[in-house]
Amino acid sequence: MATTEPTTKPLTILVLGAPGFVGSHLVAALRQAGHRVVRGVRHAASGDADAISCDFERDLAPEIWRPRLLGIDVVVNAIGILRERDDGRFDVIHYQAPLAVAKACAGSSVRCFVQISSLGEPADGEFIASKHRFDAELSQMPLASVILRPSVVYSWSGSYGGTSLLRALAATPLALPIPGDGRQRLQPIEAEDLGRLVVMIAESAPAQRGIYEVGGPEPMALREYLLYWRHWLRIDGERVLPVPLTLAKMGVWFAERFGKGPMGTTIWQMLVRGNVCDADALMRLDQSFGFRPRNLEQVLSEHPSHVQDRWHARLYLIVPVLRVAVAMVWIVSGIVGLRASSMQIGTLIAGSVLGGMHPVELARACGVLDIALGAALLLGWRMRQIVVAMLASLLAYALVFGTLLPVLWLDPLGGLLKNLILLPTLLVLFVLLDRR
Repeated sequence: MATTEPTTKPLTILVLGAPGFVGSHLVAALRQAGHRVVRGVRHAASGDADAISCDFERDLAPEIWRPRLLGIDVVVNAIGILRERDDGRFDVIHYQAPLAVAKACAGSSVRCFVQISSLGEPADGEFIASKHRFDAELSQMPLASVILRPSVVYSWSGSYGGTSLLRALAATPLALPIPGDGRQRLQPIEAEDLGRLVVMIAESAPAQRGIYEVGGPEPMALREYLLYWRHWLRIDGERVLPVPLTLAKMGVWFAERFGKGPMGTTIWQMLVRGNVCDADALMRLDQSFGFRPRNLEQVLSEHPSHVQDRWHARLYLIVPVLRVAVAMVWIVSGIVGLRASSMQIGTLIAGSVLGGMHPVELARACGVLDIALGAALLLGWRMRQIVVAMLASLLAYALVFGTLLPVLWLDPLGGLLKNLILLPTLLVLFVLLDRR
């Protein structure tokens, strides 16, 4: 298929999933090319003409989308979730909602639908299977469409989800933990390159059709990929720590059931199987759009890392450990408050104003509150709000008990003194919970 001549007319392009890692890079590339981008977001700011509010969990009828497509030339769907939640199911987010959008596009002013799918096999899990179901439906619709199935998408300027996890592994101190022999194959593509490809597709006239696998110039082993990032982060050492596959699978099982990050069955299955393009994939992209991706070594050599890159990579795996540690401090403190006897409490507050404030009942109430806050944080329920509540309770304890019972500051076992380290710990945790 011959490369088409690009249009010179600025286009109006709707990008669904614009705030996401891939979506934000697509928005940047399209705007840099001179096109107007309308961002599809969950909550658009009032008066923002370049954003529309849309909810892929609820907007499942073509009638909802048709008014939103007025004046739109191209639709790019970059919405995706790696893990199901109460407000997001694979079949709804990856199949039902985009199908409603595509049906609304048919017969409208939209000249092309660009779908950012995912490289893999449906057997790898419902994440892939749901995306590929929509790909199949889209391919049969009376609508010009291009479906892109990228391998691992990375960027020197930041990371998200699975790429953040891989960066964190690359930054592990002392040795590089690798599942098995580290020969699992992937074909990483730069997010900026993916954005450049989407610009080429949007500007193609007439629009191309088909499914295209997208990756870097050549496959590489997971071990090689991680070492490139380790060198880029300026972390010394190439020692590798092979992790037995059985142990790695146990970690995946635990993360799937109790974690909230990217690691889970889907990522693991894709990694074990290998995530590489067909042999002729890059040739097809070159013939259709004149697209030639850059390799990882070239990209990283052109963009040096900075201290914030190392901070993010090194802190990424510390966040869940810190969260569990803080939760356990609150839970254990609450249990101690519930188990303390009336005699112990009376001895502690003897001679203070607290003696007339129903101290036993107060200790029990504080114990219940501490356990509730600790359990909520441990279970991952509204974590940022819970950390704020912990900060408030800690400040209240320090103010009330530190003023009315100042001897607690001199407690040889820490007493209130430990709050001096817990306060900045909670502040750090609050910041790190915004983990990408």
